Amino acid sequence: MEQALIIINAEVNEKGQLISASPVTERMVTALQKGIAKYSPQAEAETTSVGALWSKTGKRADRKAHPVYCPLTIQLPEYFDFSAKKIYSACKDISGRRRWVESKLGFKTSVGDSWLGHLWLPIILTKDKPLFGSIIGEGAIPNYYEQPIDFPLTKLKPLYNLASNLLESLSATPAVYLLQFSLYSNEIVFDRLWPFPATPALASLSGSEIDLYSCHWLCLTEKSIPELEQVNTTMPIF
Repeated sequence: MEQALIIINAEVNEKGQLISASPVTERMVTALQKGIAKYSPQAEAETTSVGALWSKTGKRADRKAHPVYCPLTIQLPEYFDFSAKKIYSACKDISGRRRWVESKLGFKTSVGDSWLGHLWLPIILTKDKPLFGSIIGEGAIPNYYEQPIDFPLTKLKPLYNLASNLLESLSATPAVYLLQFSLYSNEIVFDRLWPFPATPALASLSGSEIDLYSCHWLCLTEKSIPELEQVNTTMPIF
């Protein structure tokens, strides 16, 4: 039986109930739980806080079954060892990623808190092939995001190349990633890469866009994504 451990940067009680999480975090957890229940109905899904990881992983050390770790936070402790640890660490090193993109790929990058990205490119990296989703943008209300938004077609190819090269440099494993960037004076400005469907991915839960949280679970477990057959014409392959 599959087991999923959803990890968040908020307090969780012994029953796995969120007790100090923001509404946004609650929505992310709920979306991932629904995706797990839909595509792996026999799986056991548990939610834990970053602070409780030590005891959780310690108790699981003697078990034969290894859970599928599903962190929905970049703030993970160094002692926590899991298959995507290097990728999460690299994405957490924002300045390091910016330097690499600027020096190796020639894109402009955000500087400190300047030019922070207000656009997000979803990347569904399956075991077979990577696909791009529609661009997500910020709405007029805080923590409100819209998808799809208008974006210059001439800028899509260089954006896809940026994403492709960045993931290749990290030896990225199957998951849903969000590339955060801006478009200033018609130039792409790289900000950072998220190794999970971060808050802007909530935009995929409304409208006709594919559910990025369900996709994330299917990628992590290396299962096929039925919905991809319906969107292949709008989600270019690298």
